[in-house]
Amino acid sequence: MQRIINFILRYRNAFLYGFLMVVSLSLTVRSHSYHQSKFFNSSKWLTGNVYGIAANVSSYFGLREENERLVQENERLRLLLFNAEEETAQQLDSTFTANYGVFSANLIKNSFSSPRNYLTIDKGKNQQVEQDMGVITTKGILGIVENVSSNFATVQSVLNTKSNINAKIKNTNYFGSLIWDAQDYNVVQLIDIPRLVPLVVGDTIVTGAMSSIFPENIPIGVIKRYDLNTSRSFYNIDVELFNDMSNVKNVYLIKNKNRNEIKELEEKNTNE
Repeated sequence: MQRIINFILRYRNAFLYGFLMVVSLSLTVRSHSYHQSKFFNSSKWLTGNVYGIAANVSSYFGLREENERLVQENERLRLLLFNAEEETAQQLDSTFTANYGVFSANLIKNSFSSPRNYLTIDKGKNQQVEQDMGVITTKGILGIVENVSSNFATVQSVLNTKSNINAKIKNTNYFGSLIWDAQDYNVVQLIDIPRLVPLVVGDTIVTGAMSSIFPENIPIGVIKRYDLNTSRSFYNIDVELFNDMSNVKNVYLIKNKNRNEIKELEEKNTNE
């Protein structure tokens, strides 16, 4: 207490000056309309800036929660999109069930610089993730689930020399195989498209209908360049990916509920 008193006594002139300045400013503002107007305009400007900064800070710390809400909303919308035809059929037949399930996840490890790239997500068996589920982002396909543990899963990236995904030219029925030559992490290759197909640089490439993993028409990329292979019967097409494979965070997993039945049937044909 004595220290506080000594501090006040030591700086009493400064305190007195400050007090008198506040009093004089207050009297000036009250007695002159011009000064009063300037004071209130300044106070409004200061208050507005303080509130603006507070709102920005609050908004920044709420970004994660807002992002989670957007991911959940995208999950719901994609579920509706992938099952649009099934939804129409369900209105006609109450016993009809949707073919696809959609789950959201986060990427916790990304690889894009080696010939065989894999990614790791933060969902596993405990969250209903299974082998051979398709993995996409809001921009396009990412890969296929390969191995699953209790709470994590690894994904074979489209940037993997073992990857082979059915793809087609949008709005046509011409399809081929999507592979990667390990040259450029933004470009994959579409092969087995016959030379009779009219191609244009910039055409969109999407998933085909011959896949039991991905629904049809999920975006992949656009044609960057093309030429004929050595037999001159099929095109070799470079496809520039919509996804920036070096910058991925939120992903969606797609489960084809009929995949096991399809595989069993196909295996019977193979064994005959």
